[in-house]
Amino acid sequence: MRAALQLRPKNERTCYICGPDNPGGLHVSFAADGPYGSRALYTARAEHEGWPGLLHGGVTFALMDEALGWAVYFQGLLGVTAKTEARFRQPIPIGMKLVVKAWTVSRRRRIVMARAEIRVDARDEPLVAEADATMYVQDSEQFDSAHKNSPS
Repeated sequence: MRAALQLRPKNERTCYICGPDNPGGLHVSFAADGPYGSRALYTARAEHEGWPGLLHGGVTFALMDEALGWAVYFQGLLGVTAKTEARFRQPIPIGMKLVVKAWTVSRRRRIVMARAEIRVDARDEPLVAEADATMYVQDSEQFDSAHKNSPS
């Protein structure tokens, strides 16, 4: 593990997507997926519904955004999303089991280009959502400063 991996977000326990202590959160646990990526499983839940019977699009986007952040983090970097372009290919029914993945494509100084996908957790793995993103890498001083100024 690189030293930067020791820097953990102050809210990691209460993060809306990955925090195990957030009672309204998704409780999604991400793991490294190869040297440049992240991967998680999520089943669309009724409490995250948008239109009747469908996962809310904001939750779909949030899953991809979180995967992007973890893909950068697993490389020993602290990154935040600067820009994304997302495409929702089909509605996601409540109860559908999903695979959420992201990986970095390139890095130039503090800018990382990355991609995220959500696929159905099935043999043919149809693509249901995707995003291309520009991630901004923060240095440890920016990270520390943000934590000193954030509410507890």
